[in-house]
Amino acid sequence: MRQACKITAAARALAGELVRPGVSTKAIDRAVHDYIVSQGAKPSFLNYNGFPASACISVNDVVIHGIPGGYILKEGDIVSVDVGAFYKGFHGDCAATYPCGAISTEAQRLIDVTKQSFFEGIKFATKGARVQDISHAIQTYVESNGFSVVRSFVGHGVGRQLHEEPEVPNYGAPGRGPRLLPGMTIAVEPMVNVGTYEVSVLKDGWTTVTADGKLAAHYENTVLITDGEPEILTVTEGL
Repeated sequence: MRQACKITAAARALAGELVRPGVSTKAIDRAVHDYIVSQGAKPSFLNYNGFPASACISVNDVVIHGIPGGYILKEGDIVSVDVGAFYKGFHGDCAATYPCGAISTEAQRLIDVTKQSFFEGIKFATKGARVQDISHAIQTYVESNGFSVVRSFVGHGVGRQLHEEPEVPNYGAPGRGPRLLPGMTIAVEPMVNVGTYEVSVLKDGWTTVTADGKLAAHYENTVLITDGEPEILTVTEGL
């Protein structure tokens, strides 16, 4: 798991470095694919339930599952990149939202709040806590900053399969859900919208957009539950 997650995190970082005006989302996807393969791993997302790319690249009002293609990034866009790598029987999974050049104050605040909400959540990713202790902390932080958390999609267990039990919502009452035990690995992934939490899935069956067309951001890491503090497995410098 640690090695799979290390490869995954490095792929995310590479994608983030490529987010700049004039670059196509397809070019970022190709770079992610080539890097993961160069490390002896396989892109977890490629052909997963028919998904046609190695990375989900979601721009502006696309929340998750954006399909890379000919779109050329422009100044002011915000770009969410979600990647996974499968290595020696285990998956890593992580995501982040990156600014493309200079972005609006609101967009930067959205990115910052989304990322911080992850860290607020994993304060409760501890032995004996309940899954929804994480969920409640994320929701409370996001909503206190005037944004909303997506409810139609949630985090999840990750390991030998890309998506495993338990589900890890980004909202809900504390003290509920499965109890966290050392050795569990979960993907905690706040998906945060500027406006309504409602989303729509486009006709391609993948691309998920905010119902009101406002901006969305996404931040995710694979986290190991230990006897002490949680360990972020998809860690790179600066996360």
